Amino acid sequence: MGCLHSKTTHLHLSPDDPSSLPDTHKPDSANGDQAELEAQAPVFKEYSLDELRKATNGFSSECIVSESGEKAPNVVYRGKLDNNRLVAVKRFSKQSWPDAQQFVVEAVGVGKLRHKRLVNLVGCCAEGDERLLVAEYMPNDTLSKHLFHWDKKPLPWEMRVRVAYYIAQALDHCNIENRKIYHDLNAYRVLFDEDGDPRLSTFGLMKNSRDGKSYSTNLAYTPPEFLRTGRVIPESVIYSYGTVLLDLLSGKHIPPSHALDLIREKNVLLLMDSSLEGQYVNDDATKLVELASKCLQSEARDRGDIKFLLTVVAPLQKQKEAASHVLMGLPRNTVVVPTMLSPLGKACARMDLTAVHDILLKTGYKDEEGAENELSFQEWTQQVQDMLNTKKFGDIAFRDKDFKNAIEYYSKLVAMMSGPSATVFARRAFSYLMNGQAELALRDAMQAQVCIPEWPTAFYLQALALSKLGMETDAQDMLNDGAAFEAKRHNTWRS
Repeated sequence: MGCLHSKTTHLHLSPDDPSSLPDTHKPDSANGDQAELEAQAPVFKEYSLDELRKATNGFSSECIVSESGEKAPNVVYRGKLDNNRLVAVKRFSKQSWPDAQQFVVEAVGVGKLRHKRLVNLVGCCAEGDERLLVAEYMPNDTLSKHLFHWDKKPLPWEMRVRVAYYIAQALDHCNIENRKIYHDLNAYRVLFDEDGDPRLSTFGLMKNSRDGKSYSTNLAYTPPEFLRTGRVIPESVIYSYGTVLLDLLSGKHIPPSHALDLIREKNVLLLMDSSLEGQYVNDDATKLVELASKCLQSEARDRGDIKFLLTVVAPLQKQKEAASHVLMGLPRNTVVVPTMLSPLGKACARMDLTAVHDILLKTGYKDEEGAENELSFQEWTQQVQDMLNTKKFGDIAFRDKDFKNAIEYYSKLVAMMSGPSATVFARRAFSYLMNGQAELALRDAMQAQVCIPEWPTAFYLQALALSKLGMETDAQDMLNDGAAFEAKRHNTWRS
C-alpha cells in the first residue's frame, strides 16, 4: 500500500518547477475560502481521437447519454478516461466545424472558464473530420428529464427556484468573463451534478459552426430579434432564460406567446404546474411569473440584464441550507470511513478543507523530528538565512490562506533545501488543492510520503486529492492506509 505501489502512478504529473506547470484554475479572489467554493476541474487539454474512442468504448451506442439518442445531430457519450474520471464527450456531425483550428481556438477559450455553476469544459479533439468536446460528467440527468419526464415525484418548488438562481449565477460569471452569448439556453442545457446541484452546460458557449443553427428548438421559443436578423445578442440570452422560467413554473414546454396571453389575462394558476399541488408561496410564484414576462418582452431593451435576474430570484430562496440531493430525493454514494481516524483523517474523509487547514497549521513541523534543530547546527550562511526567510514567508502565506503565494514560497524552499521536507510538501499539496490543482496536490502528497513513508498525513492528503479527481475507490484505499498507520502509531505509543 502507499504511493510506491500506488494505483495513481499512471497520472502524468509535471516536474517540480512551478513555472512549467499549467494554471488550471483562476479563482475569483486570492482568498482561499473563495477558491474552496470553485469547481475543481482538471486542466483543459487536447485529447487524441484514440483516447476518446477508448473512453467511450468505440463510441458505443450503449454509452450515449443525449436524450435524443443516436438521432441527435451531435451525440453526447459517457466516457471513462485512463485515470478513471468520468466525462461527457460531445461528438459533432461530420459537417460541423469544417475549420479544425477555429474549433480548437474556440474550445480552448471556453475551457478557460471555471465555475461551480458550470459544467466545466475539460478538453477537445480535432482529428480529420472529427470534432469532439470533453466536459465534466453530470450523473443526475437534465432539467428536461426532471421537469417533463419524472417518475416518482415532480421537481419540488424550492429546487425550481434554486435552478433559476444557480443558472443566473452561471450566466453572470460568463458575462464577467466576457462570454455574453449563450446559444439556445433551454432545459436540456441544465444538468445536475453528483450533489444534485444544477449546472449550466458550457457546450452552449461555443460559437456556431458554419452550418450550425443558433437555435435548434422550435421557432416559437426563439428570440424575436434572431427571427428578424439571424443574429444573437446578449439580450437574447435573457429571453431564453425567460423560456426556462416558463418550464420551471409550468412543468411543460409551452410557447412564450401562449404563456404571455395567460399572464396578461391574469390566469396565472393555469400557467402553474398542477403536479406541485399548490406547494409554493403564491407571492413567490407571482414574482417569478412577472420576471418571466419581463424576460420575454419583444423589445430587447425592455428585458433587463443578468444582475436584475439575480436581484429578483435571490430573495425567493427559502431553504438555502438544504442540500439539493435531499430536496430532490436523490440517493448518495456513501463512503465507508475507517473508524480509527485522527481528526485530520476525518476532515479529509468529509472533504472539510477549512478543518484540514486548521489542523495542518496547528501540527506545524512536529512530525519531522529534529528538522528545526538540524538547521540551527548548520554553518550560519546567507544561504541558510535566505532559506529560513523563504520558509517564514511561506508559512505566513499558508496561515493567511494566501495559497498562491504559499505555493510560490514553498516551491522556492524545495529548490533551496538539501533534504526534502514532508511538511513543506504537505502544505504545498493543500495549497494546490485550494488553487484548484488536484493533480499537483496529489504529486506533492506522494512526495510527502516518500519523505516519511508511514506518515498518515501524506495518505490522508492523497485521499483528499484523489476525491477531487473523482477517483473515489483509490481515495478510499488511501484513507484505509492512513488509518492503518494511525493504528500502528497508536499501538506503538501504548506499548
